[in-house]
Amino acid sequence: MKVCNCFPGGRFKALTMSYDDGVDSDIRLIEIFDRYGIKGTFNVNGGLTHSVGRYTARVPLDKIKEVYKGHEIATHCYTHPTISRCPLVKVAEEILKDRDTLEKVTGGLVRGHAYPNGSYSDDIKELFKMLGVAYGRVTRPDPDDRQGYRLPKDPLEWRPTSHHNDFDLMVRAKWLAENQSRQYLRLMYVWGHSYEFVRDDNWEVIEEFCEYMGGREDIWYATNIEIIDYMEVLERLRFSADGERVYNPSANSAWVDVNDKKIVEVPGGAYINLADFIN
Repeated sequence: MKVCNCFPGGRFKALTMSYDDGVDSDIRLIEIFDRYGIKGTFNVNGGLTHSVGRYTARVPLDKIKEVYKGHEIATHCYTHPTISRCPLVKVAEEILKDRDTLEKVTGGLVRGHAYPNGSYSDDIKELFKMLGVAYGRVTRPDPDDRQGYRLPKDPLEWRPTSHHNDFDLMVRAKWLAENQSRQYLRLMYVWGHSYEFVRDDNWEVIEEFCEYMGGREDIWYATNIEIIDYMEVLERLRFSADGERVYNPSANSAWVDVNDKKIVEVPGGAYINLADFIN
């Protein structure tokens, strides 16, 4: 019996978006995401919510929960330092203050992160793991991933597929949308700053991308943390030696493809005989 993991609903393609700094141009970006059913992760500096930049202002702290409703809020350090230059004790303060601030205003858990200025180190990754950070996004694609759709090998060094200003953004989007091979799980990860659309006067870039990629039944639209949590659900599946029986110890469902013929949902806490689905 052949058994392969799938994304939720039996999909093998996913899209996630990640935008930094918590600026008020995120409001227009979220309107675009919501229109096309796309989910985003927004990385916020809890200590800078009253500052004003050259192109846009920050989303006020008391508006964060409302503005980012339906999307993920993640940390970006409290004051946006280049953390690889900072003592680890200050890095710990930056991440914990940011988490604490954002969790208090949202009433939820904040477990994701995007490194300010793409700055990190192995010591910082270990520190973040101990402080409850589930993943950390960097800014450069994986040089070993020629296609650019790989799931993260190291969640605390999560490499994106594209910045929205990359010249080949739509080429990559169309390749994923048109690809029907189920040999791999493929994820497209796009990142940037929404103030760049204001600065560059090119909102049409993200409009075109979202209109093209949105509303597709074969793509899973997920936040960063949803992808990380689902990967953990898949990793925790327990199979019999012959692969015919599976137990899901997690609370959430997993999906598997049996013999390239049948998509099977394995609910949380369930013990399933996969052979029953192919007879």
